[in-house]
Amino acid sequence: MIERENIQFVSGGLRCAGWFYRAQGKETCPCIVLAHGFGGTREMRLDAYGETFAQAGYHALVFDYRHFGDSEGEPRQILNIGRQHEDWHAAIGFAKGRPGVDPSKIILWGTSFSGGHVVPVALKESGIAALISQVPHLDGLSTAMAAGPVQNFRLGFAAWRDLVCMALRKGPFYVPIVGKPGELAAMTAPDAEEGVKRLYPEGYEPDKDVAARIFLQVALYSPGRLAKHLTVPWLVQAASEDLTTPVRPAIRAAMKAKKGQLIIYRCGHFDVYVPPRFEQTVEDQITFLKNALVNT
Repeated sequence: MIERENIQFVSGGLRCAGWFYRAQGKETCPCIVLAHGFGGTREMRLDAYGETFAQAGYHALVFDYRHFGDSEGEPRQILNIGRQHEDWHAAIGFAKGRPGVDPSKIILWGTSFSGGHVVPVALKESGIAALISQVPHLDGLSTAMAAGPVQNFRLGFAAWRDLVCMALRKGPFYVPIVGKPGELAAMTAPDAEEGVKRLYPEGYEPDKDVAARIFLQVALYSPGRLAKHLTVPWLVQAASEDLTTPVRPAIRAAMKAKKGQLIIYRCGHFDVYVPPRFEQTVEDQITFLKNALVNT
């Protein structure tokens, strides 16, 4: 039976909520820190990863960003890249202080939007032993181009509308996180709407919108450019049929990293989270960690 503890830590003066999975049968071992992608929360299958890692002999700390899920932050659904980086640093600090965690062996696990976050976060942290980026956002321009010029214009207009609301001290102007092709939403690839629904546990009803101001940042956010500075082992898992985070930036970034390892799966962006592809991708992650940590 995997032991899961509800935990909380403070980031920017606000409480972030999370789960801590304790590895079975070990006194001191590495800890994997995990957070979801664009607008995602830990309920969206991060428990499956936490349990699997704990069974494999790793502690795992899963958390929600401020303004999302069970974490504090008002207004809700505010996605700010800098603040999310701060939340990562706070989570890492908390993990290092947990009994049984080896503070010199922290692994960062990110997926989609957070698959990019782990790169700049790792470069500013000590004790990071390895990184895992699953179907990662690594190049903002490529992601924007995949959405197309019309959709980018609509999202940009929504972002400015949100900024006006903020200046007038009104509530945020929200846009759906996911929608059908042609709708105004953050992700509108043909497989996006059904793909996200497959991540919801039975009876779970997430907040489905995000404050539109983030769309002025996404195209400028290209953490893959920092890959050449990484010195720790980095696993990049890309999907060949990914219509949300294009595969080419992942290939380029992995090749630039000193200890980059690239695996490409013949599937779409959302397939990696659920069976049968989930079992293969997480098995590859565990194999990577065994090799990456052997000399650390």
